[in-house]
Amino acid sequence: MSGDEVAVPVQTARPVAEEFAETMPEATRRREYVWQDPLASVALGAGMTGLEYIQAIASKTIPPPPIAVLLDMGPTEIEEGRVVFSGHPAEEHYNPIGVVHGGYAATLLDSALGCSVQTTLPAGASYTSLGLECKYVRPITRDTGLVLCESTVTYRGRRQATAEAHLTAADTGKLLATGTTTCMIMGLA
Repeated sequence: MSGDEVAVPVQTARPVAEEFAETMPEATRRREYVWQDPLASVALGAGMTGLEYIQAIASKTIPPPPIAVLLDMGPTEIEEGRVVFSGHPAEEHYNPIGVVHGGYAATLLDSALGCSVQTTLPAGASYTSLGLECKYVRPITRDTGLVLCESTVTYRGRRQATAEAHLTAADTGKLLATGTTTCMIMGLA
């Protein structure tokens, strides 16, 4: 370590925020999250096609994954090769410069992109993302309101699939971000 560097102990944000809650009660907010064991949800979907599985989440037959609860997002339109996710960006998604963190948009894009690919899979097959590219067009704030992320599969082969998505503000239709992905498909004979 050089003379200009300062050693910072390893820490995560939650305990630090709890400490500040005592000294800044007027600026403190709290939120409780409830979710279900994601592996139990996977077990409920065993034997379903990818389309049936995403439809079961949307119809509340299978609980949403924890990341969807944490970021307040989920599928609202589903068909083979296409999904639309909605989300509510809020203050708890802010970064240090006072706007919604780019990771919020990236996660919403990644979720919609992956799920559009998943809707093309037969029972027993799965996928994993090989890459994600995001392009941010406008900042997102808590005042943006409801956002919509539409993803469409552009190529579906035996071992790979690609998809593209557009993230827009629901009220204005303004483009906020775009994304593309390549997914590896597993479990097909």
